[in-house]
This record gives sequence, structure tokens and C-alpha cells, in this order.
Amino acid sequence: MANVSATALGSEPIGKLLVKQAVPASIGILVMSLNVLVDSIFVGNWIGSIAIAAINVVLPVSFFIGALGMAIGIGGSSIISRALGANDRAKAVNTFGNQITLTLLVTISMVVLGLFFVDSLIPAFGGKGDIFAPAKIYYVIVLYGIPFLALCMMGNTVIRAEGKPRFAMIAMIIPSVGNLLMDYVFIYLFDWGMEGAAWATTIGYVLCFSYILYFFRSKHSELKLGANCFVLRFSIIKEIGALGFVTLSRQATTSVVYLLMNNILFGLGGEAMVAVYAIIGRMLMFALFPVFGVTQGFLPIAGFNYGAKKYDRVRKTINMAILYAALLATVVFVGLFTFPAEIASLFLSSKEGLPESELAINAFVLEHTPLAMRWVFAATPIIALQLIGAAYFQAIGKAVPALLLTLTRQGFFFIPLILILPKYYGELGVWTSFAIADVLATLVTGFYLRREIKRTLNVPVV
Repeated sequence: MANVSATALGSEPIGKLLVKQAVPASIGILVMSLNVLVDSIFVGNWIGSIAIAAINVVLPVSFFIGALGMAIGIGGSSIISRALGANDRAKAVNTFGNQITLTLLVTISMVVLGLFFVDSLIPAFGGKGDIFAPAKIYYVIVLYGIPFLALCMMGNTVIRAEGKPRFAMIAMIIPSVGNLLMDYVFIYLFDWGMEGAAWATTIGYVLCFSYILYFFRSKHSELKLGANCFVLRFSIIKEIGALGFVTLSRQATTSVVYLLMNNILFGLGGEAMVAVYAIIGRMLMFALFPVFGVTQGFLPIAGFNYGAKKYDRVRKTINMAILYAALLATVVFVGLFTFPAEIASLFLSSKEGLPESELAINAFVLEHTPLAMRWVFAATPIIALQLIGAAYFQAIGKAVPALLLTLTRQGFFFIPLILILPKYYGELGVWTSFAIADVLATLVTGFYLRREIKRTLNVPVV
């Protein structure tokens, strides 16, 4: 898990390099995912299952604003990786400065709008009935911390582009550990309820930002900024925007999916069905952490070597990344298929004296979650190809195919499926839509990735 210099991305053996990049990324994502998972378990046990549903309603709004930072980060980091590969350090530094300015301008504007339309956004995303009040409490407090989250997401991708995965990993661990500690203090000890959960999350974001600021001001960072680096340059902003739009579109589509799912499921089973999806959503974030880790590790290696015109290394990186991610995804698949009921029970309170309404919701969730989980993760072993394939086009700076492939699963397939299948098959139609969309998206991505390799990398395809 040692850090490497940027130039090592173009010289070390691919297998060893991918492990160095992917393991810290996986650990960081694991800790962040565990944070979301354990946070939900704490909230479910100490506040109630309605509170889990309330957080699930808020997440797409807050994550979309935070994802603006990730979009700017990934778009800019692709430029930085290729610039470092081409030994153009000036462009790398100017890109980073522009990323910071752009992240602050965009996210603060979005937070203001988010606070202004709070009473409209929460019901639109499924925060109806008993869910509305706790969702609003959580939303308002967390939104104040979103600019810090956006800067963290942006900065983390740049750290990884510099070839410093261990520092990127630590940056992901800090907010998770901080959030869980604050959960215990604010929810369990102080009994602050939803306010406690929200402040714990916000403080975690601030702690992460503090560490990332330390990194870039220390000797560990190769990107030393001058005041002129923060002045926006149209050519850089245009390139960041084109590549970052891929990530932003993916998150925007995810937010639309949450909106549709929460409303469709509320219509099928009320608050209890939304709580089922909340648990599924947490597992989607948590269970696939090793696959996402490999994808994150893959990006700077592919981008650097493509910029250095070392196309044979790019091809080897693609093959190894898909292989590693597929093996890890299969392990996840087996675990989720074997223990779905046990996983669902972790999120539900078992303390004595629960009201009848809470007991009824818990019973419903335990009954419906296992089938849902099996269908949602049914195609997990094959999604590695889809994720790595879409990431490849982003890594090499080809924004249009990266955008189209990123939107394939949720935008082109999943959303139409959940609008059609539940009308005929009810709840089962919702859950089977996940597996069908995964299969179709993987087939499309595999076709375009194979064609791009033959055309661009000039390496025979096996």
C-alpha cells in the first residue's frame, strides 16, 4: 500500500501497480461504506426504521451536490494524470487550481438553492407521511457540510492522480471514523436523535477536508499552487466540464433513480417498503467496495500510460482490472445470496417496548428484503466489465463514449424498466429491473470496449 511517484505509474509492473493503487482505494471505500452501513444500523437501532428511510430520502440530494466535487475531481484528475504522463507539470498545476475554484463556486451556489427549495425537494424524493419531519431535520444540517464533502471528493481524486493512494485512503477513513464516533456521542449518549446523526455526518466532512488541506500544503504533494492557478481558464474548465459531466450525469441519474424508486415503492408498500430500499441502497454502497476500489485504482494508471503513449501497458491494465474486479464481485455475490435475512436484521431494532407500528414495519422489512437483495445483486459477477469499460473512456479523455456508457445501466435501461415492470409485476418488477439492466449494460459496454481497444491501442484482441 506504499505510495508511488507519478512517474512510477508508467514503469512498475502492471499487476503490482494495480494492487498498490486498488488496495488503498478499496480500503478507503470499505471504511466509507462501513460508515454508511454502521451509521444506518445505529440510526435504525437507536432512532428507528423511519429514520433510515428519512436518510435514504435525503441522500440523493446531498450526494448530488457533493458529487459536483467528485465530477470536477475526476474530470480534472484525468487531465492531471495525462499531463503528468506527458511531463506537462504546468498544466497539471493549473488544472488543480481551477478545480478548487470551480468546486467552491458551484457547490456553494447549489447549497443555497437546496436550502431555498427544501420543502419541495424532500417530498419529491419520497419524504412523505411520517418520513418528512426527520428527513428535513437531517437534510438542513447535512447540507451545511456539503461544500466540505465536495472539496474532499475533488481533492481525493487528485491525490490518487499524483500516485499517492495511501494518503487518499486515509482521507476516506477519517470522516468515516469521525462520523461513527460522533454518532455514538450525539445519538446514544446525548440522545439528539436525527440532529445528532446529521451533525455527526457534517463533522466527519470537516475532518476529512482538514486532512486533505494538510496533504496539499505538505511536502508530500507534487502540485504546489501559486495564486494565478486559481484564475479560471476557459480551455481547462471546458475539458474538466466535458469529462466531469460523465460523473455528474451518473450521480444525477442516481438521484433520479432514488426519486423514482422512493415514490414507486411508497405507492406499493408505504414507509416500510421505502425502508426495504434504504437497506438495499446501503448494501449497494457497501458490498461492491472492492470492485469500486479496483476501478479507482485503474483510472490513474490507464490515464498516465495513455498520456505517455504506452498502449501495451494500457491494455494490460484493462485486462487485469477486469479480472481482479470480477473475482471480487463474485465473492460479494456469494455472500449476499447466502445471508440476506441476517443482513437485513442488522438494521432493525430488537429492544423491548417498541410500538406496534415499529414492530409491523420491522416484520415487513424482514419478510421482503431477502428476495429484493437476491434480485438486485443477481448480476454482480459480470458488472466489473461494465464499470472498468466506462472508466477507461473517462481515463483517456474521451468524454462522449464515457458519458454514454456511464448512463447505459441506469439511464437507458434501468429507469425505463422500473417505469414499466412494476405495473405488471408489482414489487417483483422493481427488483428484477436491477438484474436485467446490469446484463444489458454489460453487453453494450463489452462491445464498445473491445472495438476501442482494436482501433486505438493497436494491440491484437484475444
